[in-house]
Amino acid sequence: MNYRVIDREKYYRKGVYRHFTEDCKCSTSMTAVIDVTELAASSKETGTKFYINFLYILSRVLNSRDDYRMQYLWQTDELVCYDVINPIQYVFHEDTETCTPVYTKYYEDYGEFYTHALADLEAAKSTRDYMLDAANHPNWFDASYISWLSYDSLNIELPDGYLYFLPIVNWGRYREENGRLKMPVTVRLNHAVADGYLVANVYRLLEKEMGEFCAS
Repeated sequence: MNYRVIDREKYYRKGVYRHFTEDCKCSTSMTAVIDVTELAASSKETGTKFYINFLYILSRVLNSRDDYRMQYLWQTDELVCYDVINPIQYVFHEDTETCTPVYTKYYEDYGEFYTHALADLEAAKSTRDYMLDAANHPNWFDASYISWLSYDSLNIELPDGYLYFLPIVNWGRYREENGRLKMPVTVRLNHAVADGYLVANVYRLLEKEMGEFCAS
């Protein structure tokens, strides 16, 4: 786990950062519907899991820009940017109706990521423990699939004054609309390091990455 410390006096969002860490500590959350028709078709054609393919694309997007890899280290009062952030996915257990967090490492190589992500999921199916271990996984972001519903809005709230900067991303079931498959995606970021443009940009990058993924 490597990161660099950001000089807050030279940070390009210096004024915004100060305001939203001192005067108005808050997050920004947005839900938008994206078209996943081609990704679903590509996954079916290749016999791969749509869920893992989307998780890979999401991980690529969030690793493509420094703004999405920021974190506040309260122990040292430092703003840092991680070299890489990795997804925390979840396994749902039907018998207990509980989830187990799954720490999956992000690999830029698709094949390597797919193999490890699938193995991590299979291994987690054998336990019913919660196994949350944030202390030893500081550069992991939350990526949660809500498989039971194609929702219209979702809001993730954290305690007031809690400076947590890593992305929290949720997505629901895709649904057919006018012959296309549409999927709701919710992105939560702290307002100190992201505004409406940066949140909206996640969706623009998802569309771009999905197009390139399917074309390849």
